[in-house]
Amino acid sequence: MDKKTEELLEKCANVEDTSIMGTCKGLLKMMADKDVVVEDKEGETYLEMAENLKPNDVSQVLQLALKVRESGDITDVELKNEASRLIRAIEMS
Repeated sequence: MDKKTEELLEKCANVEDTSIMGTCKGLLKMMADKDVVVEDKEGETYLEMAENLKPNDVSQVLQLALKVRESGDITDVELKNEASRLIRAIEMS
């Protein structure tokens, strides 16, 4: 993990910004709607994650957003833009 990613994850530690939470939910719902799989995860679906999102979950969503943005396998521009929007929102917070 590079330094910039570490800094972003630190910013997520106690995020309570409603716009960031909304962007997280939007990304998760879009991933669910488009049946995107970024990693093998057990338990919750992306939609369940969006419905149950808490401020301390933002770092996990950020990691998903970083994977979506950098993935060569995901070509959906709308999804990549949503991931970038979340990353920028956290950078600016």
